[in-house]
Amino acid sequence: MYTEVKRELSPQKVRTNAHIKAQIFTFQDLSNATNNFKEERFIGRGGFGAVYKGQLERTGQVVAIKQLDHSGFQGEKEFLVEVLMLSLMHHSNLVKLIGYCAEEDQRLLVYEYMSLGSLEDHLIDVAHDQEPLDWNTRMKIAAGAAKGLEYLHNEADPPVIYRDLKSANILLGEGFHPKLSDFGLAKFGPTGDKSHVSTRVMGTHGYCAPEYAKTGKLTTKSDIFSFGVVLLELLTGRPAMDDTRGRERMLVDWAHPRFKDKNNISLLADPLLEGGFSESIFKKVLEVAFMCVSETPTLRPSIRDVVRALDYLASHRYEPKEAKKVRIKGPEEHSSPSEKTNMVGKDSDRDRAVAEAKLWGETLRAKTANRAE
Repeated sequence: MYTEVKRELSPQKVRTNAHIKAQIFTFQDLSNATNNFKEERFIGRGGFGAVYKGQLERTGQVVAIKQLDHSGFQGEKEFLVEVLMLSLMHHSNLVKLIGYCAEEDQRLLVYEYMSLGSLEDHLIDVAHDQEPLDWNTRMKIAAGAAKGLEYLHNEADPPVIYRDLKSANILLGEGFHPKLSDFGLAKFGPTGDKSHVSTRVMGTHGYCAPEYAKTGKLTTKSDIFSFGVVLLELLTGRPAMDDTRGRERMLVDWAHPRFKDKNNISLLADPLLEGGFSESIFKKVLEVAFMCVSETPTLRPSIRDVVRALDYLASHRYEPKEAKKVRIKGPEEHSSPSEKTNMVGKDSDRDRAVAEAKLWGETLRAKTANRAE
């Protein structure tokens, strides 16, 4: 099995000290863990197949078990990619692969169990008895998901292009800690003097970057577009694709004209937030989202800049009784050069990052304003 994985994905290109540590399970192990894949253990379905909640007999660990649907969207290659990617990569914002089963024609993946489901579960078709995500939680999820993507783009060598970033693939653990999941479509990014990877178009409608959909040329900026769509989902509570809306069926197309109306930007907000957010912070996160979904890839920010901006904005928690704490200076109230120098001169790395994020945010606002004119 490992030989097949290595041959398929040319891991000699991957410079890492990690090695595959995933456990190998028999089909009987996983059948026992799910009580023979009983319906009451079923917790969802994705491109790979059905997902079940299980408990491993040997350790008692509660896990999520994905069983390949041979007639489904993904297959053997995606299974191999997933095993390799998650065996080589480890980060607090990436779901942890426990092991797999490759017995005869059975293909199953075993992950840590994420008790709160997916981000999509908490944004789209929220049940009446379900508590909607508040603003601070949404910002925590956005910042954490961005850090997972930053790891893929900047710390993996060569970089990894996720290619299927969407709210359904952001899983939530205790405390709404987000982790990226489902790496079957991931690709190693370009190396050397190459600017892109050419591949058949894969992914999910509504999240796919337009240049990738048209040409099949894949870059890390393709992931940035998808992340921008997820940010818009977090802000608006609307799905990335809604076929009932005609020409505005894609969330980006629905949001864009409303974003241009500077006086009514808050109308974009998810009604479930019930106004529980700072309008100034909301506008700045919206600016980040629209920079990410720019039709021109080179105008999209790097994931490092996105992380820096979201960390800064998430640090301004919404406190209804203390509104002043979430207020950010507008363009007419920019800090003086001496104030900025003092900020950058602080010893704390975090303070320097916050200062850089503020300066980047001001530049971002200026770029957005110039394009709208």
